[in-house]
Amino acid sequence: METWQLLALAGLAAGWLNVLAGGGSLLTVPLMVFMGMPGPVANGTNRIAILIQNITAVTTFHRRGFSDFRLSLGLAAAASLGALFGAQVGVRLEGVWFNRVLALIMLGGMLVMGHEHLGGRPEPSRREQAPRRQLLGHLLMVGAGFWGGFIQIGVGFILMPILNRVMGLDLVRTNMHKVFIILVFNLVALAVFASQLQLMWSAGLWLALGNAVGGWLGVHTSVDRGERGIRLILNLTLAAFIVRLLFF
Repeated sequence: METWQLLALAGLAAGWLNVLAGGGSLLTVPLMVFMGMPGPVANGTNRIAILIQNITAVTTFHRRGFSDFRLSLGLAAAASLGALFGAQVGVRLEGVWFNRVLALIMLGGMLVMGHEHLGGRPEPSRREQAPRRQLLGHLLMVGAGFWGGFIQIGVGFILMPILNRVMGLDLVRTNMHKVFIILVFNLVALAVFASQLQLMWSAGLWLALGNAVGGWLGVHTSVDRGERGIRLILNLTLAAFIVRLLFF
């Protein structure tokens, strides 16, 4: 199989996973490293695809009747602040403990998302307007953005508990906001990576083609399957990646 075909297929799977749960970059970044890219370059190049993927996803959510740009933009601004500093670290990414830290974050996300009674579940009409939830959600976005700017891999597993459990949003709207937030802070992170590294733009664009199609499919799966389907896919994805990171 040609290199561009591998990139496009990996991007398709990654885009679908990224919109529904997260972790798609665990497919694409290692693939690019295997193809000979240095880790930081693969980390930066992957963001080209993530950017296109989330433009597609945000547009598709909006066309399906799901959008709240005012809240999304506020959360994205907070995350972008963290991403600016995280990307400065990401361009120099090294360390053998990374997989273990990522696995722990995923495990924590699974436990939080699975705890139905964490902090109670207010009615949908009220939970989106709770000031304390809003404030805490925005503060936590700075940390999530730092991780996203730093490595991107697994950021969905951090964002989803913040949006769903802390801010009380249902999982379809959680994914709706998630893709907008990642779109915005990746603009910041990509600018940092592109200014300090020689990114592989051709590889990134082939990857982006697959990510865009996968992101489009992910939105339709998210809306059509609803909360129960998203939760099942999220937990299966988390379990598979935790085992992969810790034992293989």
